[in-house]
Amino acid sequence: MALVKGSKKTRVQIVEYRLRDRILLQGSLLLLAVVTAVACYYFGLKQGVAGEEKALGDIERLSKDLAFYQAEAQKYEQQFANSKLAAEVDRQASEDVRQEIISLNDEIARLREENTFYRGLMAPNQQQSGLVIDAVELVGAGQPRTYAYKVVVKQLATRHNLLSGSLKFTVHGVEAGLDKSYLLRELSSAVTTDTSKLRFKYFQVLEGQLILPEGFEPKGIELEARSTGKKPQTTRKKFGWLVEEK
Repeated sequence: MALVKGSKKTRVQIVEYRLRDRILLQGSLLLLAVVTAVACYYFGLKQGVAGEEKALGDIERLSKDLAFYQAEAQKYEQQFANSKLAAEVDRQASEDVRQEIISLNDEIARLREENTFYRGLMAPNQQQSGLVIDAVELVGAGQPRTYAYKVVVKQLATRHNLLSGSLKFTVHGVEAGLDKSYLLRELSSAVTTDTSKLRFKYFQVLEGQLILPEGFEPKGIELEARSTGKKPQTTRKKFGWLVEEK
């Protein structure tokens, strides 16, 4: 080819195009991407497994801690219950001891009273001898105007013989503004005579229940005891209306 004088020369470079090399390059890049993705997947999976194992380990540890603290709580609850029970037992024991002391004191007082009573029977003083009215007790029976009564009559003597006689029981008071008296038979359905029979060697207890009429206000009791025999004796004694509560 002829060169034209005065024209610019241009260098022409021919590059051989190879389709196979391009395919290999793209395949390599794709393989690298796949390997990278697989590596990332397995790395993430490994991290997940490690995290799961750690979580399971934490759960197991926390479960053990929970079981331990539950056992400790149950132990302390049992100790508290035992302490509470022991305190209640101590309190009940103290109350039982207190009640026992009260009962023993009452028993001692009763025995002393009985001892005095029997000593009086066997060794009377010079001021009293023979038929004696010892005491009267009145106790509320739990119903309006109803009372349980007990009378003790005894014989004071150095030598006791069988004593027979009678006892008259009269309640004095006020009714409708006036003095009023009632015999025991008028107040008790169990008594049918004006006097109660006495027959004893050392002492006799007469007891029962009486009911006061409506409108009657009792003030006191008068007892009259009479003995029969070679040396009859009459004794009287008055008591105020003193009622003991149950």
